[in-house]
Amino acid sequence: MNLLTEIITFPFLQRALVAGFLLGLLLASLGVIATLRKMAFFGEGVAHASLAGIAIAIFAGIAPVPFAVLWAVIIAVLIYWLERKTKLPSDTVIGILFTASMALGVIIMSFTQGYQPELLSFLFGSILTIQNIDLVVISVSSIMILSWLGASLSSLTFLSLSEEAAQVAGINTKLQTLLFYIALAVATVLGVKILGIVLVSALIVLPPATSKMLTTSFKNYFIVSIVISEITILLGLLFSFVYDLPSGAVIVLVGSFIFVLSAIMNSFSKQN
Repeated sequence: MNLLTEIITFPFLQRALVAGFLLGLLLASLGVIATLRKMAFFGEGVAHASLAGIAIAIFAGIAPVPFAVLWAVIIAVLIYWLERKTKLPSDTVIGILFTASMALGVIIMSFTQGYQPELLSFLFGSILTIQNIDLVVISVSSIMILSWLGASLSSLTFLSLSEEAAQVAGINTKLQTLLFYIALAVATVLGVKILGIVLVSALIVLPPATSKMLTTSFKNYFIVSIVISEITILLGLLFSFVYDLPSGAVIVLVGSFIFVLSAIMNSFSKQN
C-alpha cells in the first residue's frame, strides 16, 4: 500500500509509468518487425548516434528530446539513402553513421561548460528526468507511429518475409522501408530517456526474442511480445524506484531474466 501511495504522490514516477507503458507498446511492436528483418543492430546504432543530437540540444539550451527525435529522423533517412547509393550492407552503413555521430557528440560535449548530469541520465536512463514536454513528445509520437503501424502491418510483415514478393504484390517497398526506418529510429530515441543510450536497444530485441520461444502463431508472437515488454518495463521502473537504481539497467536485467526463464521452460517443454 505504501508503494502505491508513493506512486500516486510522486508526479515524476507517474510520468515515468505512462512513458514506460507507451514505450513498451511501441518498442515491442516495432521490435517484432525489426527481428523478422534481422535489424537488431539498427536500434543500437541509432541510440548511439542520438548522442550528437542530445549534446547539441544541451549545448544550445533547448529541450533535448524533441531535437533528438529530429536527429533520429535525419539518421534514419541517411541510413536508407546510403544503403541504396553505396550498395553497402546495412550494418556497415549504420556502423559508419553511429560512430561518426557519436564522435560529433563527444566533440560538442567537450565545449559544454561544467558538469552535465542530464547528459549522464541519457547515457544510462533515469526515471527522475522525464518532464511534461518529454511525455507530450512520447505520447504524440507513439500515437502517430502506432496508427501507421496498424495500417501498414500486413505490408511490413510481407516485406519482412520477402521483398521481391512484396514488390510483385504491389507494395511500395521503398516507401515502407523508409517509413519503418524512421519509426524505429524515433521510437529508439524516445526510449533513451528511460533506458539510456547504452541499453535501449535491448527492449527492441528481448521481448520479441522471448515471445518467439513461447508462441507458434504470428498473432500470438506479436501480443506476447507486447505483454512481456510491458511487464519488463513496469517491474524495472518499480524496482529502480524502490532500490534507487538506474532504470535502464534494471529494466534490461528484468527482461534478461524473463528471457532466460523462458528459454529454460522452452527447453523442458521440448524434452517432454
